[in-house]
Amino acid sequence: MKRVFSALRILGLTILAIVIAEVTLETGDKTSFEAYPILWLILAVVIIIGFAIEVSIAALERTLYHSLKPEAKERYDAAMAGKKAEKSWWRKTYEKMVDKKPLEKEEEIILDHNYDGIRELDNNLPPWWLYGFYASIIFAGIYLAWYHIFDGTTQKEEYLMEVAEAKAAVEEYKKTAKGLIDANTVELLTGEEDLNGGKAIFEGNCAACHKIDGGGGIGPNLTDSYWILGGGIKNVFNTISEGGRAGKGMVSWKTDLKPDEIAQVASYVLSLHGTTPADAKEPEGELWVDPDAPVDEVEVTKPDSASVEIQMDYEDTEE
Repeated sequence: MKRVFSALRILGLTILAIVIAEVTLETGDKTSFEAYPILWLILAVVIIIGFAIEVSIAALERTLYHSLKPEAKERYDAAMAGKKAEKSWWRKTYEKMVDKKPLEKEEEIILDHNYDGIRELDNNLPPWWLYGFYASIIFAGIYLAWYHIFDGTTQKEEYLMEVAEAKAAVEEYKKTAKGLIDANTVELLTGEEDLNGGKAIFEGNCAACHKIDGGGGIGPNLTDSYWILGGGIKNVFNTISEGGRAGKGMVSWKTDLKPDEIAQVASYVLSLHGTTPADAKEPEGELWVDPDAPVDEVEVTKPDSASVEIQMDYEDTEE
């Protein structure tokens, strides 16, 4: 028994050391032992110290025992024997819950059945099993009343409610988490800070192909109403993020720019619409008309027999 308690004390000391390391050290998603492998060595030292303490205590007890006089040894041995003979609370509780006849009293519960010398005992059902059986009957009655009489919320309904709450929480979080912006959730930014941020990104990364004023060089003109891969904030965001046409279009920038930065530069690009850059490149792609924009007036003119010009005036809306 002493060895068991010694092992438990060493185990407890080890667990305490691990908990202290995890609580006191900031390691992000990693455990403290993953972030700081040196902790394994420190833990080994703690375990060795625990063993040394237990060995020292055992040696001290033996030394003190052998230093006792014969009469004192006898009293000590008698006291230890009495402790061993006295059943602990845990042992008494275990025997009560099992309700098993001791071997010396099994004759009292032997039945008359005899199968080739094999006798049958009439043991009582263990109280722990009976208590569990009675508890299951009570639980079944409560369950029946709650879900089939008083129309309680079923597990399926609870699951669907929690899924709906989780989706609503995610959508609400996405509204304020710029890092989770994608082509489906991005919105046009009109704030001065965002546009200035987009301008800085554009001048540092995009001007080489589209010119500093957006008039177009290797890349297309960004100031007219014609777009190769579609206009509007969602299409422009997707083009910057995923890249242009395979083999001859713009490279993907999603590994170099964060989603909020892509939203800023896309908004800045759209703010260039209608400007008049010097030496602007001829329009490329198709005329883009935002299907969601409110239209106040549409004017259609036909300059010649081969072309049609559409002038659309949009209402000013405030959010």
